[in-house]
Amino acid sequence: MITLQANNRTIQAQEGETILSALKRAGISVPTLCHMESLLPNGACRLCVVEVEGQRGLIPSCSYPVSEGMNIHTHSPRALRARKTIVELLLANHPDDCLYCGRNDSCRLRALAAELGVQQRRFGGTPVDHKVDLSSPSIVRDPAKCILCGKCVRVCEEIQGVSAINFINRGSKTVVGTAFNEGLNVSSCVNCGQCVMVCPTGALVERSQAEEIRAALADPERIAVIQHAPAVSVTLAEEFGLKPGQDVAGILNAALRRLGFKRVFDTSFSADLTIMEEASELAHRIRTGGPLPMFTSCSPAWVKFIEEFYPDFIDHVSSCKSPQQMLGAVIKSFYASRNDIDPARIYSVSVMPCLAKKFEASRPEMAPDGRPDIDAVITTRELAAMIRMQGIDFASLEPEAADHPFGERSSAGKLFGATGGVMEAALRTAHFLLTGRELDPPKITALRGFNGIKTATVRIGDLEVNVAVASGLANARQILDDIRSGERQLHFVEIMSCPGGCIAGGGQPYLTDPDRLRARMAALYEIDRHAPVQTSHGNEEVARLYQEFLGEPLGEQSHRLLHTHYLRRDVMQ
Repeated sequence: MITLQANNRTIQAQEGETILSALKRAGISVPTLCHMESLLPNGACRLCVVEVEGQRGLIPSCSYPVSEGMNIHTHSPRALRARKTIVELLLANHPDDCLYCGRNDSCRLRALAAELGVQQRRFGGTPVDHKVDLSSPSIVRDPAKCILCGKCVRVCEEIQGVSAINFINRGSKTVVGTAFNEGLNVSSCVNCGQCVMVCPTGALVERSQAEEIRAALADPERIAVIQHAPAVSVTLAEEFGLKPGQDVAGILNAALRRLGFKRVFDTSFSADLTIMEEASELAHRIRTGGPLPMFTSCSPAWVKFIEEFYPDFIDHVSSCKSPQQMLGAVIKSFYASRNDIDPARIYSVSVMPCLAKKFEASRPEMAPDGRPDIDAVITTRELAAMIRMQGIDFASLEPEAADHPFGERSSAGKLFGATGGVMEAALRTAHFLLTGRELDPPKITALRGFNGIKTATVRIGDLEVNVAVASGLANARQILDDIRSGERQLHFVEIMSCPGGCIAGGGQPYLTDPDRLRARMAALYEIDRHAPVQTSHGNEEVARLYQEFLGEPLGEQSHRLLHTHYLRRDVMQ
């Protein structure tokens, strides 16, 4: 250990540790803009500079290592002046439309300006006429608000392995853009929204359908129904200042009814439905020698990724629609017929943790008869804004149950919200389908946690099933390359595009503390631990849906409504 002084305090640091890391562990806060804990520092913004006795210039704390006896001053007059000047220079060309910006209440740049006492524009910049990119169904890109911190570029390249955006031009003309500066819709962007999650300003925000939804709610000719994804109930509480990881499923149901939705359904129900189809598909492939390994298809960003970068593996992707699309299809068929409703009158909305769900709902494959399964998608953040707009006191609501027949769920369906959850749920049911016995114990510890790649071997009867789980598309790329080279021999692979899974999706509350992510995952595991039904095939409402309408998994009706196909995509990279 190394001993040093920081603001007249003696603190301990590890050999090779950066100043910023040591200060954070000691509870000393230093502002940053470009820093990302999961990636190597690049020192681009210089906002984290500190004064070190014996050094002539200010030191970027994010990239400078500690040394024995170092004496650090984090908020000396010199350091504060430098930070204030940096923020003032960033504001020189920045639009003054904070009142109308999608990040007006969560803009890091605005917060820093207030923190450092910036009260006037000292430097005059030359505004650049940038066009707002509205080409993507998921993401709105406004280059005028970009401060060139590079976080979006780094997460897209280093964590997601997509590289849809990069720095273009030089000097004062530098911008972040796509190849040939075209729209995101013709780039290799997979709509995961991780760039939105790390952007400190309003340069990248979700494309909202909130106004369209409000219009549908006000239309007496429309029947507005809504579903909410498994991860939403363990993240929404954070938007209202409640404890991170708190499961507010019942309060969420109540809030959605207060917004005016006629029926509130739980996507965890169709997660169970997905497992019935997906586990049956896996069992069928194992029995008949179909393409293995089979890949999950729940994450639309992952599906687009494989269509773009690994089209030779498309036949390995499960043909199952995602839970969002399955429930949308069943609502406009079974639910409409059962309640004597013209499907054209149903306006079906989903609350999702993922920006790629907006893209998925717009895919032509998800409107096989010309009528989309899902009419609109909103994120967890958008839902919170709608609740606040309507003056609903979220914390005071009494919990309510979701509507039947799509309100019943197992905890297996709820596990979809965390990386490894789909795999764990699928193996529980695949084991039952192949052996007639329950997997004991149902919990598969090796598939839980935040590791980017996880592997396990599960015995199902006489067969040893080799499985792998990856979250973050760069990790998916590694698994695919290993399969292609023959290094990995697998039967089943789960891919979640966002690191950690849906709990860290691009539409979730902005993360300010990694402990929040851990709390979200822990909440899902706790739900599973106490659930009376822990398997998708144990969901009685799902069984009843097959008896009354679908027939059997992989049957004609199930295949028509619940399955789809994917194709190679050619994009500019």
